[in-house]
Amino acid sequence: MNATVFYDLDHTLIGCDSDYEWGQFLADSGDIDGDAYRARNQTFYNDYRHGTLDPVAYLEFVLAPLGQIDGQRLEELRAQFLETRILPVLRPRARQLISEHQQRGLRQVVVTSTNAFIAEPIVQALGIPTLIAPQPEMQAGRHTGKLLDSSCFAADKPKRIQAWAEQEGIRLGETWGYSDSFNDIPLLEFVDHPVAVDPDPTLRAHAQERAWEIISLCEDYSGE
Repeated sequence: MNATVFYDLDHTLIGCDSDYEWGQFLADSGDIDGDAYRARNQTFYNDYRHGTLDPVAYLEFVLAPLGQIDGQRLEELRAQFLETRILPVLRPRARQLISEHQQRGLRQVVVTSTNAFIAEPIVQALGIPTLIAPQPEMQAGRHTGKLLDSSCFAADKPKRIQAWAEQEGIRLGETWGYSDSFNDIPLLEFVDHPVAVDPDPTLRAHAQERAWEIISLCEDYSGE
């Protein structure tokens, strides 16, 4: 099985930005300084939307609470977050797409800039076996609040895919890529079959110029 499908996660397979929503959820939980955290979270999200995000600085911000909150409480929060913020926005059409690729025998991978602590249970809920994402550092079974490896953002995604394939001894063969964001143009240019999913205006224009496939996984979509 050499053919591989690579999916972005946020606003592609799910109807939200899970990093941003996790920040809002933590701010609402009372486990951190909610007002200050919410304000910085919004600033970083605005930077992401405008293409000016510093991914390492953002990861440092997102991961810091993991080193400040007790491990058992963290697991409780993550379970609540999945149940209340994520499961309601898992897209049925995305599940259908995943199922179709599974039936065709394609290897399926989520490659996301959302750190693995947040992304892992979401990817598991989607039934995708492999995740490429930034890894939080752990020591003696506890989160340190620091980043273990590198970001997985924009031009880093193809690099992370190549490193993963080499580490696993995988020859990629034919490849597909799905994303909603102009930040993932490097990913979509890397694969053989790029697909823009409910794309932002910049990605839509780029996809149309290059005759890439454009699809929607939104329930309220009524056609191109």
